[in-house]
Amino acid sequence: MTIQNRAREFFEACETGQGWDACKQYCTNEATFACQSDALADTKTVEGYSNWMQGLFTPLPDGHYELKGFAADEDRQTVLAFAVFHGTHTGEGGPVPPTGKKIAADYVYAMKFADGKIRHLTKVWNDAITMRQGGWA
Repeated sequence: MTIQNRAREFFEACETGQGWDACKQYCTNEATFACQSDALADTKTVEGYSNWMQGLFTPLPDGHYELKGFAADEDRQTVLAFAVFHGTHTGEGGPVPPTGKKIAADYVYAMKFADGKIRHLTKVWNDAITMRQGGWA
């Protein structure tokens, strides 16, 4: 399986809230995670992030992504995905009671590979805008 195919399958599993059980097959055992956002400041592993994404579907049960671009850089063993995550805060479990507000959050994944598996994931995302859109800040 190419790194682009593996990254695409991981992206689909993660962005549909399937959690670590579905995502771990695409990652090294100790795959790390980074994101310069307050919402994910304490999340340091892909396991933690994929489980966080799974939990996001409680307050945003209609959550879904719109993929805008997907590219592999074989020389650097990196795959990039650009997407918009959409959802409406109609479920319980968010930072405030359901607001009924919609979010549309642009983000990028940079997935770094080693031995055919994701060893590091960086997410580029402005959580402050998302929080305002959802009525959470």
